[in-house]
Amino acid sequence: MSVHLKQDKPDTSNRLDDMKQGVIGAPLPRVEGMAKVTGTAPYAAEYLVENCAEGVLVTSTITRGEVTRIDKDSVLSMPGVIAVIDDERLITRPAQGTANEAPQQKPKSVSYWGQPIALVVAETFEDARDAAKHLKVEYREDEGAPLSPDAVELEEQEGETVHQGDLAHAMAEAAHSVDVTFTTEGHSSAAMEPHAAIAQWDGERLTVHASLQMLNYNITELADAVGLDESKVRLISRFVGGGFGSKLGISEDVVSASLAAMQLCRPVRVVLSRQQVLQCIMRRSETTQRIRLAADENGRLTGFGHEALVSNLPGESFAEPVLQSSHFLYAGQNRELMLKLARIHRMTAGSVRAPGEAVGMPALEGAMDVLAHEIGIDPVELRLRNIPEDNPEEGLPFSSHKLAECLRQGAEAFGWDHGPRKPRHTREGEWWVGTGMASAARVHNVGEARARVTLKADGTALVETDMTDIGTGTYTILAQIAGEMFGLDPGKVLVDLGDTRHPRGSGSGGSWGAASVGSAVYVACTALREELARRAGIAEDKLDLSNGRTQTGQTLSQLLDGQDMAREGHYEPGDIASDFTASGFGAFFAQVRVNRFTGETRVDRMLGAFGFGRVLNHKTARSQCIGGITWSIGAALTEALEFDPRDGHLVNCDLAEYHVPVNRDVPDLEVLMVEERDPAASPIQAKGIGELGMCGGAAAIGNAIFDASGARIFDYPMTPDRVLAAMPAD
Repeated sequence: MSVHLKQDKPDTSNRLDDMKQGVIGAPLPRVEGMAKVTGTAPYAAEYLVENCAEGVLVTSTITRGEVTRIDKDSVLSMPGVIAVIDDERLITRPAQGTANEAPQQKPKSVSYWGQPIALVVAETFEDARDAAKHLKVEYREDEGAPLSPDAVELEEQEGETVHQGDLAHAMAEAAHSVDVTFTTEGHSSAAMEPHAAIAQWDGERLTVHASLQMLNYNITELADAVGLDESKVRLISRFVGGGFGSKLGISEDVVSASLAAMQLCRPVRVVLSRQQVLQCIMRRSETTQRIRLAADENGRLTGFGHEALVSNLPGESFAEPVLQSSHFLYAGQNRELMLKLARIHRMTAGSVRAPGEAVGMPALEGAMDVLAHEIGIDPVELRLRNIPEDNPEEGLPFSSHKLAECLRQGAEAFGWDHGPRKPRHTREGEWWVGTGMASAARVHNVGEARARVTLKADGTALVETDMTDIGTGTYTILAQIAGEMFGLDPGKVLVDLGDTRHPRGSGSGGSWGAASVGSAVYVACTALREELARRAGIAEDKLDLSNGRTQTGQTLSQLLDGQDMAREGHYEPGDIASDFTASGFGAFFAQVRVNRFTGETRVDRMLGAFGFGRVLNHKTARSQCIGGITWSIGAALTEALEFDPRDGHLVNCDLAEYHVPVNRDVPDLEVLMVEERDPAASPIQAKGIGELGMCGGAAAIGNAIFDASGARIFDYPMTPDRVLAAMPAD
C-alpha cells in the first residue's frame, strides 16, 4: 500500500518533536561504521563474482577530431586478451561487391583529450592494462580546438540574467563602491573510491554493481545506453566511497562493463585508474567573476552586481550556477547579475562539491571584505546590515533565515574582534597572524522520493529504498527516523539501501537526500502508526511508543498479531517550492598565519556556524560540516586543475599533484549548529547540510590572509607565489 504526501503548504506539526524514543538528533555512530572500518563492507569493485573478466579503458590522445580506425588485431594476440569493445553499433557492413574487405568503422567523434574510446577485456587486470597501452588507434585530428574561454564567443545563460534599477548610476553615486574581479580554477571531485562497475548478463537481465549516487536516474540512463527496458536492468550500489557530484550520472566504466558483459556473456569488471578519473570524469568549471558593490555612508548596499564566466564542452547543457545564492543573499535595489558560458574542449563540466556557491560565494564574500575595509566597518556588521527581509529579486519570503544568528553566535564562539581592523597587526617571528570571516549560503532543495517501511511481526522494522549512502550517514538517520516513529532502538531497524529493486528514492546529490527520502520514510511510518493506533484504540496523535510498547503496555508484536505490516511512503514537493525562498545559512571564521618570507599560509583554527533546519544526527551532521570546511581549505589554498595550453590535457591527474588538503593542512575544526524548525523545508523540518559547509569558507581564509599580511589576492587558490606577489613591502 502506497501513501502519498505532496507538500503544498508548510508542515507546522513538528511531529518528530512529540515522539518519546528520543533518538532523533542524537549523536549515534554510523550503523555501517564497523563494516567499513573492518573492510567487510563491499564497494563496487569488491564483489566476488565467478569467471569475472577485467576491462581497462583506452582514452583519446587527441583533443578534437575523429577516431577513424581501432586496430583490434594489434592486441588480440597478446596474453590473456579476450576482446576489444567499442560501440559495436558503429560498425557498418561492407558495401555490396566488397565482401572480402574488412568492415568499415564509422568515425567516432572526439571532443577532448582523454575521452574514452574503447575497452580492452582480458583474463587479468594486468593483461588488460598492458593491452590497452598497446592498442593502435588512428585519428583524424581537427586543428585549433578552443581550449580557453578567451578564444570563443560567449553564450548568455537564460534565466540567470537580472537587471533591476540602474547599477551603473548606483555605483557612480555611492558613498563607497567596490569593483573587483576574482578567478577560481577548476576542481575535481577527488572521491577516495575510483569509479568502478561489475556487470553481469544472464541473457535477459543486466545486473550491475556500481559506484553511483542517483540510482533512480541512473537506471534510466543505463537502460537507454545499452538498449534495454528498465525492467531488465538492476543496479546495486550499497556502499559508495564518496561521490561529490562525480557519480551523479553513469560514467564510462558502467556503460563499457555492461556492453562488454552483454557481448561476451560473462561478467566484466571495469575500474578507472586515478588518472582516468581525473582526466575523463566531470570537472568543475574554472570561473571569472566580476563583483560590483555600491553602499551608502552607513554600509547599506544600494547596488549589487555579479557577473560570471564559466565553460563546458559544446553541446552540454550544464553551466556552473555561480550566481545561485547571489540572487538572494544580500540587499541592494539596483541589481545586475549575468552568467555566460564558453564552449571549450576540456572534459565535461558538471556538478562538483556544492556546484555554484562553492566558487561563487568565495568571490562574493571576498568582495564584501574589500568593501568592509574601504568603509572601515566590522565585516560581521556589514553583513548584518545587508540581510534582506525578503528575496530582493522575487519578493518571496524566506522559509526561514538564520544568517544573523549564525554570524552573531559564530563571532562570539570564535572570539571575533569587532574593533577597527588593520592588516599586519600581529607578528610572531616570521609569521603574520590574522583573522577573517565570511557568510555561508546554499540553496535548499527537495526531490520526489519513495521508501517502503515494514513492521516485522517480531517487533523490528525494515526500511527499503534505492537511496544511496555516499558516506553521509543515510543508513543511520533513516534508522533514527523509523526508530523515533515506532519507539524502537535504531539497532532494531534494518535499513536496506542502494538497490533498484527497492522503491525509488531521491538519490544522493544537491544535499537533498536526508530531507527527501527521510520525508518518504516519515510518510510511511505515519501511515503505519495510524494503523497501530487504530488497533490500540488510541488516536494517532496521542499514541506514545517507547521501547517497543504503547503507553498502555501493548507491544508492537502484540499489535501486529503475528503478521508483518508494510506501507510505501511517497513524498513529493508541491506548490510550496514556488512560495518561499529556502536556503541554509551560516558563517565562517578563520585564523591563519602567513610566512613573511615564503608566502606559505597555515590555517590555525576555523569555526563554522550553520543553520540548516532540524539536526537528524549531531555526529553525522558535524562530520558533514567538517568535511565542507576542509573542502574550503582546499579551495582557498591548494586545489586547481592544471591543463596543458597546447592540447588541453590535464597535467596534474593524480592525488600526488592535485592537492587536496591532508591532515597537516587541517587544524581542529569547530562546528556550531544553530538548530531551527523550518516547516516549509520538508515534513521533517530538515534541510541539506553536506554542501553548506563549503559555501564561502575559502573567503574567510582569503580575508584572514589579508588581515594577517596585507596581501589582497583575487585568484583562488591563494598559493604562496600569489601571496608573496600581493604582499606589500615592509
